[in-house]
Amino acid sequence: MQHRLLLEGLLLFLSNVPGGAAAACRLQDLSVHGFTSEGDIVIAGLFPLHFPKMAPGFSFQAPPRRPPWETFRLWAYRWLQTFQLAIKEINEDPGLLPNVTLGFAILDSGESAHSVLEGVTWLLSGRESSVPSYQCSSPRPLAGVIGDASSSMSIPVARMLGLYRYPQVQPHPTHVGHLPRQRVGSKICDVSRITEVEWTQVLNFGSSFPMLPSLAISYFATLPLLSDRSQFPSFFRTIPSDEFQHRGLARLVIHFGWTWIGIIAVEDDYGRLGSQNLKKKIEEAGGCVAFLEFFPATFSEGRTRRIIEVIRTSSAKAILVFSFDSYVMPVLVEASRQNITGKVWVATEAWSMASSLTEMNLQNTLEGTIGFAIRRGEIPTLNTFLTAIHPSSSPMDVFIKEFWGLTFDCLWPSPFEDWELENNDSTPTKQLCTGAENLKTVHTPYTDPEEIRITYNVHTAVYALAHALHDLSSCQPGEGPFGNRACAQRNNFELWQLLYYLERVHFRKGGEEHFFDALGNPPAVYDIVNWQQIGGGKMAFVTVGRFEAAAPPGQDLILNHSAIVWNGGSRQVPRSVCSESCPSGHRRAARPGQPLCCFDCLACSAGEIANNTDSSECSICPEEFWSNEKKNKCIPKLTEFLSFGEPLGAALAAFTSGFAILLILVSILFVKYHNTPIVKANNRYLSYLLLLALLLSFLCSLLFIGRPEGFSCLLRQVTFGLVFTFCVSCVLAKTIVVVVAFKATQPSSNLKKWAMEKLPNKIIFISLMPQFLVCLVWLSRSPPFPEKNMASQPGKVTIECNEGSSTAFWCMLGYMGFLAVVSFVLAFLARKLPASFNEASSITFSMLIFISVWTSFLPAYRSTRGKYMVATEIFAILASCSALLVCLFFPKCYIILLKPKRNTKEHLLRKLTHGNEK
Repeated sequence: MQHRLLLEGLLLFLSNVPGGAAAACRLQDLSVHGFTSEGDIVIAGLFPLHFPKMAPGFSFQAPPRRPPWETFRLWAYRWLQTFQLAIKEINEDPGLLPNVTLGFAILDSGESAHSVLEGVTWLLSGRESSVPSYQCSSPRPLAGVIGDASSSMSIPVARMLGLYRYPQVQPHPTHVGHLPRQRVGSKICDVSRITEVEWTQVLNFGSSFPMLPSLAISYFATLPLLSDRSQFPSFFRTIPSDEFQHRGLARLVIHFGWTWIGIIAVEDDYGRLGSQNLKKKIEEAGGCVAFLEFFPATFSEGRTRRIIEVIRTSSAKAILVFSFDSYVMPVLVEASRQNITGKVWVATEAWSMASSLTEMNLQNTLEGTIGFAIRRGEIPTLNTFLTAIHPSSSPMDVFIKEFWGLTFDCLWPSPFEDWELENNDSTPTKQLCTGAENLKTVHTPYTDPEEIRITYNVHTAVYALAHALHDLSSCQPGEGPFGNRACAQRNNFELWQLLYYLERVHFRKGGEEHFFDALGNPPAVYDIVNWQQIGGGKMAFVTVGRFEAAAPPGQDLILNHSAIVWNGGSRQVPRSVCSESCPSGHRRAARPGQPLCCFDCLACSAGEIANNTDSSECSICPEEFWSNEKKNKCIPKLTEFLSFGEPLGAALAAFTSGFAILLILVSILFVKYHNTPIVKANNRYLSYLLLLALLLSFLCSLLFIGRPEGFSCLLRQVTFGLVFTFCVSCVLAKTIVVVVAFKATQPSSNLKKWAMEKLPNKIIFISLMPQFLVCLVWLSRSPPFPEKNMASQPGKVTIECNEGSSTAFWCMLGYMGFLAVVSFVLAFLARKLPASFNEASSITFSMLIFISVWTSFLPAYRSTRGKYMVATEIFAILASCSALLVCLFFPKCYIILLKPKRNTKEHLLRKLTHGNEK
């Protein structure tokens, strides 16, 4: 809005400068280059035929000068001729705009903002002079402007043409007769006669009388900013906005796995805005930009070399160029001079089909270039029309002689423009043009069939405006779309009326549908081209794919990979990454201060996986699963418990069985020799009970081997506690019996009354009852149960018995330890009693081992996990039981089997007598 108000004020100021319209009409010396053709309705065309050497300086002390030309663009002249062909076809088509003849006005915009604004002002104010705010030409309506080509030139054109989108407030009726009419169809042929009073009225009401409004349809301007309807309400284009190209280019580079992209762009609106938007799209797609460099539109050797140095030293292999071919040419030439190969140049549609670059011996550098190109269309009569033109048949064409001379490398006998002599280094050796030359015998960008792409856009733009005019002209009175169902007048329409029809235009041409979206853009469809060498130092543009923005996701980009040739003739897609992909089982760790595409690969932790390459994080496996060795798959955790099938479980079971068998043999031996003195000594009945208790203790360890189940968990610790307490109680009873038996034989002893046969049973019962109560409460209140322990060992599910109440478990062990300590103390005190076959010493030593084993068991039990915890408890059971077996029964077995002479009553009495004597 600010731009529009500023430009409105400038135009109004130019209309009201001192001297009035006389001053305005003295601007006749502005050098506008173009030509016209009369018609009922006029369509203008802007084409950048000349490319300036440098921007002209403005002193503001003299009228601005047109910049000196450097080159004449043959492809732009092709667009100009296509524009004329479209006008000719429409005029000859009885079904399109019948009874209406289209005229045209063609201007050379010259890639200069000064030139293009000058030309548009000339179009709007008249053919003979440039008068802002006034129509000085014939009353033929100017329907619209086709052009300009570049975005930077289209912006000022669109701003000027879109200043007055809607009809302005009409002045008071008393002024209508005095003010120049500005509506379509009016004219003022001599504005120099406007009086001072009238200029005062223009000053007061000038904003109500805009210059003749018009529309702009560009065929090559792609800047997304031009889709802003608030700034450019009357701008349309037949080439997709770069917004779609940015999205497509980002899809393309990510499709090839190029996440490390270099971008260079021309330093203008097109390059700066386009490259910034493209950078954003690439980053949104998951890529990163290695560098973003700008080069000036005018050649700078220092900046060009610096950019090439950045490209040469960067690890990025894909270089995206956002520029026109004429601007980027010095950079590519320097890259070729420094023999920079192995890079992939990604082209925007502005230079992806630039045949001028293929003719500069840049094959080694540019081979493998891939990029977006404007969709190709067909114009059946184009080639015939292009090759049929001749200076003699086109006398109004002020550019045809220059085109002819450049095409056939000749000079006309006399220059047709003063400025031609200034830019042609004429030499006597250069041949003169005869007019007999034949365009069919030459191959230039003008006749190149590959140039049909932008050419097709020019053709479509003319047809779009013609169809809008046709729809406007076809309106039936009373059925119109405007107020009171009114129609626009064919020769007296307003801009907004034509704009209404152009926004809704929809027609078929060349087998395709053509229309504009709400922002004035056509359907976004691109060809993807690949630059390939075809021999003889020539390059070909091979279509290898297509991008259609409106297609469903995943179907918008179609590529024929087998048809693509990369730099050096390789068929392998080049790699352009900052860091190589992280394999599965690893995650990416960003490097501090660097883009996200630069990372280190870290292996996933245990229990985590990354089953894709370049994973940003590792995912945790479900509770009962664990990561495999490669950390790329979750597998079920190993189920662990002490089983009979594994070596440790089998070994413990074998030891248990061995001790049990040995114990059974000892029992058989004792039963066989039950009447011998050594078996009878120290209470034969208690010995049998102890043997049974030891056997049960050995066998109870088997309950700890095997998969924990509900019933086995209930039995394990309770059985162990009760059996071991029974065993220790038997030992305690033996010890007490020894003491009581010795003391009771003394005359003054009070223990005679305790020396009874049922004393051991009572001791065992009393000792066993507290443990039984502990186990009963334990089972009733918080019984053990099987559970799956996920945390004890990484990667394993330990199936174990949860003790339920740890307090009950430790109380059970504590009470058992208490009985062992009591037995040890009593046995220690009775170890020197002179009783026959006194077992006190053996009991003392066995209890010492028993207490040592279980004291060592406590820290070992708490520090182990899983099956090893169970193995520790089994080992403690076997060790303590075997200590009792060895210490209490092996000496007697030794005498029974190997020293039978000692197993006599006489020997016992003699030993007892010797003991008393001592």
